[in-house]
Amino acid sequence: MALTDTAAKNAKPDLAKPTGYKLADALGLFLLVKPAGKYWRMDYTRPSGKRNTLALGVYPAISLSAARKARDAARALLAQGIDPAMQKRIDKAAAKTAAANTFEATAREFHQVQAQSWSSSYAHKWLAMMENNLFPQIGRLPLADITAPVLLDALKTVEARGVRDTAHTLRQQAGQVFRYGIQTGRCERDPVPDLKGALRPHTTRHMAALLEPAQVAALMRTIEGYDGSSLTRAALQLSALLFQRPGNIRAMQWVWIDTDKAMLTIPAEAMKRRIEGKTNGRPHLVPLAPQALAALESIRPLTGHGQYVFPSVRSSKRPMSENTVGAALRRMGYTGEEMTAHGFRAMARTLIAERMPDIHQDAIEAQLAHGKSGVLGMAYDRAEYMEQRKRMMRLWADYLDQLRQGAEVLPFKRSA
Repeated sequence: MALTDTAAKNAKPDLAKPTGYKLADALGLFLLVKPAGKYWRMDYTRPSGKRNTLALGVYPAISLSAARKARDAARALLAQGIDPAMQKRIDKAAAKTAAANTFEATAREFHQVQAQSWSSSYAHKWLAMMENNLFPQIGRLPLADITAPVLLDALKTVEARGVRDTAHTLRQQAGQVFRYGIQTGRCERDPVPDLKGALRPHTTRHMAALLEPAQVAALMRTIEGYDGSSLTRAALQLSALLFQRPGNIRAMQWVWIDTDKAMLTIPAEAMKRRIEGKTNGRPHLVPLAPQALAALESIRPLTGHGQYVFPSVRSSKRPMSENTVGAALRRMGYTGEEMTAHGFRAMARTLIAERMPDIHQDAIEAQLAHGKSGVLGMAYDRAEYMEQRKRMMRLWADYLDQLRQGAEVLPFKRSA
């Protein structure tokens, strides 16, 4: 007699039979009732002639009707001469392989491989962008099944939120994943090149900066008259004089400063570089003009006993907040569309190139710590540029002084 739902539901374990007892249904299907639970099983004869038992699931997660369907599917395989237990193992292995070949699994593996050479902040940002955008949409799909239209649909969803730059960045990151997938045998081609022109173009937004001499003159006078913290005023002055990255300005340490040699030495590990560059690269050298040394000496009595030139107001063990210089600019009346902390770099680069024509462009780039690719990439800090850089920093500081004092400043004449 066939098993019923009621009988399956009401079946109780027999404590005297720890291995359980069977409630038969039909065509080899039975419910094995044990103290630990109820299990669907099917007795069958393998194509080889040997008897075997196939596990079909646990009751009540698998209902009686579902168990019967699984039994019928197994019998259909037997009719084709296929052992259902062996097929089950094959399917399980295939599913495991497919899970390892999904977009998300491949992306996470690629990230794990590359993160060792990336900065921690970039590695975190790369993975976070994937987790927040592409993984929810295509993460579970096998890499080989993701076509250009499928990827485009995911990117269009991001673009529709109004963040075009994010969509374009994700397109580039997806390309990295597909290329890694090709290298590891997970897929045969990268659909990303097929999406060229499919996304709305985005314009790279440069950090706002003052680029006209009259504007810079007003800025320098405003900084000189800044009535807030003397440390913040010095940070503003050095941002203009040194035009280094804001993070290097605020995290500057007294041990980096050699007053006798008039040199700021930023360790390689503090620079914006890949891990290899932080570990094996040269430190970044910043010649200090007399005006920069004077700004530093003006605050040495305040912070010279500690680690940081610009310590946090909350703890001397941490540097100044990354928002301090920007907030000071806002307080002085400059909006984020006019001037930013990072804008001091663009300001210096533009005016030095326009007003000091005898300064080699490579010397400017070297002072900005802009790396070059190829075998000449580390040439910037070599001696042939240092004398130019020392002269450039003195000329730049003098130029800012003349602007601040209201002089009519003309471009420096090119040296003969």
